[in-house]
Amino acid sequence: MSDGTWQRDGNGPPQAHRPGAVSRASRRREAAFGIAATLAAVLFAACAEDARPGADGGSGAGRSTTVTVGTFGVFGYKQAGLYAEYERLHPDVTIKESVIERNDAYYPQLLTHLAAGGGLADIQAVETGNINEVVTTQADRFVDLSRAKGVRRNDWLPWKWAQATTRDGRTIGLGTDIGPIAVCYRKDLFAKAGLPTDRESVGRLWAGDWQKYIDTGKRYMARAPAGTVFTDSAAGIYNASVHAHAERYYDHRGRPVYRTSRAVKESWDLAMQAAQGGLTARLKQFEKPWDQAYANGRFASVACPPWMLGYIKEKAGAEGKDKWDVAAAPRPANWGGSFITVPKAARHRAAATALAAWLTAPEQQARLFGRQASIPSTPASYAMPLVRDARNPYFCGAPTGRIFSAAARAIPTLVIGPKEQQIGTAFTDVGIPQVEQQGKSPQAGWKAAQREIDSVVDA
Repeated sequence: MSDGTWQRDGNGPPQAHRPGAVSRASRRREAAFGIAATLAAVLFAACAEDARPGADGGSGAGRSTTVTVGTFGVFGYKQAGLYAEYERLHPDVTIKESVIERNDAYYPQLLTHLAAGGGLADIQAVETGNINEVVTTQADRFVDLSRAKGVRRNDWLPWKWAQATTRDGRTIGLGTDIGPIAVCYRKDLFAKAGLPTDRESVGRLWAGDWQKYIDTGKRYMARAPAGTVFTDSAAGIYNASVHAHAERYYDHRGRPVYRTSRAVKESWDLAMQAAQGGLTARLKQFEKPWDQAYANGRFASVACPPWMLGYIKEKAGAEGKDKWDVAAAPRPANWGGSFITVPKAARHRAAATALAAWLTAPEQQARLFGRQASIPSTPASYAMPLVRDARNPYFCGAPTGRIFSAAARAIPTLVIGPKEQQIGTAFTDVGIPQVEQQGKSPQAGWKAAQREIDSVVDA
C-alpha cells in the first residue's frame, strides 16, 4: 500500500518545484559554477577511486564495483530498498547515490559535466522537461539502452519510450515514473458549499472539460465556507490543462508554436478566468504560504499528480486526514516524470546499464509505487497487486492505483521540445502571477511571458 510520500520536483515538478526561466546572466553564472564543480568532482573521483580497492570494474577475487547514481530530489530507490535488494542479488556491486535537491541546480551541472566529459555519475537522471534537449543535442554522449539485456520496448508506455528515443532509433533513457493528473479535494469544504462529496460524483462534475472545473469553482464560491476559495493557484490550473494536449509548445515537426497553440490559449484562458474570478488563493506553488494554506484549509481543491499526495499529507498534517479525497481529473494529462541514463563517460558502463534496466523493470516500478506513490511508466505494473489494489488511507482510502493508472493509460502522446520546461515556466512563474498576484491585465501577463520565452528560446 502506498504511503503517498512526496518525491521531488519533477516536471517535478516531478517536478514539484518548477524551475524558473533562466536568463542569459544566470546561465553564465551556472556555467561558471558547473565548471568549478566539474573540476572538483573529477579530482574527488580520482582520489576516491585510487583509494578504494576493486574500483577497476570488479575483476578479481574480493573486488567490487561501485556504481554511482546522480539524481535530483528523491527518486525513492534507496527509500524503497531497491538499492539494498540489488546489492544482495549482486554481491560484487555497491551503489552510491548523490542527490541535488532541485532540478534547476542539477540539470545545468549535468550539461556542464557532459561537455567536460568528466564528473559524471554512472547513472544520471533526466527530468521529462529536459529529455528532448538531451536527446536532440547530447545523444551521442549516452549509451543506447534499447540494446541492454532485459530491456523490452513494449514494457513502457509508447509515448514515454518515444520521448527518450532519437530519430535514428537510439533510446538514451529508460522511463521511471510519470505524473498522471487527478484532482485532490476537501470533502468537508465541498459539503459546506453544497457540492457532492463522493469521488465518483465529484469526478462527474467536471468530466471531460477543464471549463467544467472552473464552472464548479463558481458554484463553490457562491456558498464557500468563510475564508476559503476553490483552488490554490491559476498556474496549477494552467499546468493541468496544458498537459492534457499532445502539442503544447512545439508541434510534431519540432516547430515552436507557443504563441498560437490551441492548448496554450485554452489553458491561459482558464487560468485567467480563475485568477480574475476570485477562485484562487493567489499562491505560488511550493512556497511557504502555499504550504501554510494546506495546514489552514484555505482552498478546497488542487490539480494533483501522484507526487502531490505525499506533499499534501506532509503539509496538511493529521488535521487533513479523511478530509482530503481524490477524484478523476477532467481530462487525462501528465505533469512530471523522469528518466535514468548511462553516460558513455561512466566509469562502469556495463554495471550501470544492468542496474538501470533492473531499476526500471515493471516489477521494480511496482515496488517503488508501493513505497513512494510513483506511478510507473510500465503498464504491466498496473495489474500487479501493489499498484492495482493500492488505496491511500490518508485520502479516505482513495483507490489511487486505479485512479492514476486509468489516467496514465489515456494520456496522449506528448510532443516535447528542447525548451519545454523554460517555456512552461515563463507562463506559470512570470505571466500568470502578473495577473493573479499583481492585478495586471491578461494581455500584460501574456506579453511578459512571451518576452521571457524569447529570452530563452532565442538565446
